[in-house]
Amino acid sequence: MLARILAAKPAFPLRIESEGEFLRNTPPVHFARILVAKPVPNFAEHALMEIIWKGIVGGLMTAAIVWLSKRGNTLPGILPLFPTFALIALLVVGAKNDNAGFREACVAGAKTIPAYLAFLGVCYFTIGRLDYRVALLGGLATWLIVALAIFLALRSA
Repeated sequence: MLARILAAKPAFPLRIESEGEFLRNTPPVHFARILVAKPVPNFAEHALMEIIWKGIVGGLMTAAIVWLSKRGNTLPGILPLFPTFALIALLVVGAKNDNAGFREACVAGAKTIPAYLAFLGVCYFTIGRLDYRVALLGGLATWLIVALAIFLALRSA
């Protein structure tokens, strides 16, 4: 019977462990041996699904911004405030079941708010004098400088 169970191909991979923890202090039963089978997670499939899911969410947000930009200028400016990337990052961190790590990720995200405001400020004030692409590059450079300054200053304190 046991040989037939082990010979059958399961729907998911199994790791066979002999004598589970609950059997260590029990007397042996003649020649019978209890085997504990546990599913082995397929990490490659899980990682691939996470990447696909993130791509779908990012694509939907991009499509929403493009669609809303055809209807006006205010909504496309507000939509990036939706915490898409923060949501994805916190889902990944939260899946680790580490409350301290989750809180740390929340605090790190909150620390980038001044950098985002600096990015928007540079874009707002340079658009009249520079091409919009140069304004965006300047905003990105400012965001990077402010974000690095925030994290390096807090790290040395």
